[in-house]
Amino acid sequence: MKHDFWHERWEKQEIGFHLSDTNPALTSHWHTIPVDLGERVLVPLCGKSVDILWLLREGYQVVGVELSEIALDALAESIEETFSLAVDKQQVGNLILYRAAGILLICGDWFSLTSFDTGPIDAVYDRAALVAMPEEMRADYASQLLKVSENAPQLLVTFEYDQNEMSGPPFAVDQAQVESFYVDTMNIDVMADKDCLVDEPKFRERGLSALREKVLRLTPKG
Repeated sequence: MKHDFWHERWEKQEIGFHLSDTNPALTSHWHTIPVDLGERVLVPLCGKSVDILWLLREGYQVVGVELSEIALDALAESIEETFSLAVDKQQVGNLILYRAAGILLICGDWFSLTSFDTGPIDAVYDRAALVAMPEEMRADYASQLLKVSENAPQLLVTFEYDQNEMSGPPFAVDQAQVESFYVDTMNIDVMADKDCLVDEPKFRERGLSALREKVLRLTPKG
C-alpha cells in the first residue's frame, strides 16, 4: 500500500471503489451528525467522490484530502461544472491546494498533514478511507484523523466480510476494531447494518460469499 499503488490505480482508472451516485449511507444518516450548515466537513482520501458535491449542495463547507492529483483534477472539474465556480490550483510547499468559496482540496500525504493545513474541522465523513488502509496502518490513520479533526464527530462507513475470500481494498474492518481505535475518545453508535452483497455484484465476482456494510456515528465523549 505504498503511494505508487494508489497513483497507479488512478492512472489506469482502476477505481471500482468510486461511486457515480451519492452514497445512500450519507444521505440517510448525515442528519444524525451534530454539525450545522456552513460548518466545515473533512472527507479523508476523498478521490473524486460525488459525495462532496452533495455536501456542498446541502450547504456545508468541505475539506477533501487525497493523494492523487488525477483524482482531484477530476473532482475540481466536477465542482466547477456543477456550481459554476472557478477552482484555483497552486503548489504550496509539499502540497497542491485547490480552493474555491467554501472548498479546500488538499493533494498530499494524509499522514503528513496537520490541523494547520486543513484548518478547523467541525465534522468528518469517512466512506472509503479507513477501509482503504491495510491492518498495520489503521491505528495510525485513526490517530491522525483524531488529531487533525480535534475529535470532531464522524460518520464512518465500514465493510465486514471474510478477508480470506478477498484481498482488499476495501478491507474488512469490524466494529471491534473500530472501537479499539476510537472508544477512548468517541461514543460509537450503529446507525445501519445491512447485508449488501446483492447490491455489490463486483464483490461477488471477487469471491465473496457474504458482505455487510455498517454505518457508524462517532461523537466525542465529554
